[in-house]
Amino acid sequence: MKTLVIAVHPGLQEGSRINRKLTETVRHRDGVTVHDLYQQYSDGQIDVGAEQQLLLEHDRIVFQFPFWWYSSPPLLKHWFDEVLTFGWAYGPGGDKLHGQEWGIAVTTGGTVEAYGSEGYNRYTVEELTRPFEVTASLVGAKYLPVFAVHNAMQLTDEELQRHAADFAIYVVDTVESR
Repeated sequence: MKTLVIAVHPGLQEGSRINRKLTETVRHRDGVTVHDLYQQYSDGQIDVGAEQQLLLEHDRIVFQFPFWWYSSPPLLKHWFDEVLTFGWAYGPGGDKLHGQEWGIAVTTGGTVEAYGSEGYNRYTVEELTRPFEVTASLVGAKYLPVFAVHNAMQLTDEELQRHAADFAIYVVDTVESR
């Protein structure tokens, strides 16, 4: 299985200890491609053909990003709007992504307790990321369970290492073995 990790953080290399560690952990694994959208498209001009080809070359797609205002950084939304075209990804003839596995891996500044009916944010990460699940369904992809790292700004180096190891398993593990 070939996995594409689409990393979406405007400061992945300079300002993100957590997201950088997650991507570095899987960058050199066999069968894994890490694609940094902000590095590739700092001007916001997405090469739709190149992105579609990259999707076709992989079996599993993992969107990895910090949770911002209960969603993704804006470039990922723009990427969805541009790349997942009618007649290619969905609609009549839009079956190019059928059978892929899609997952999201998010980091949050809040604690796990903050994400629940009694928590500060009132909803779970799974509930708040439902649009990604619906998008996967629309394009015919199997949606994987959400991978979340909470309390990201407070993690110790040891906790970060454990989360990175778990992320590596999430990225390369097959659904059948879960």
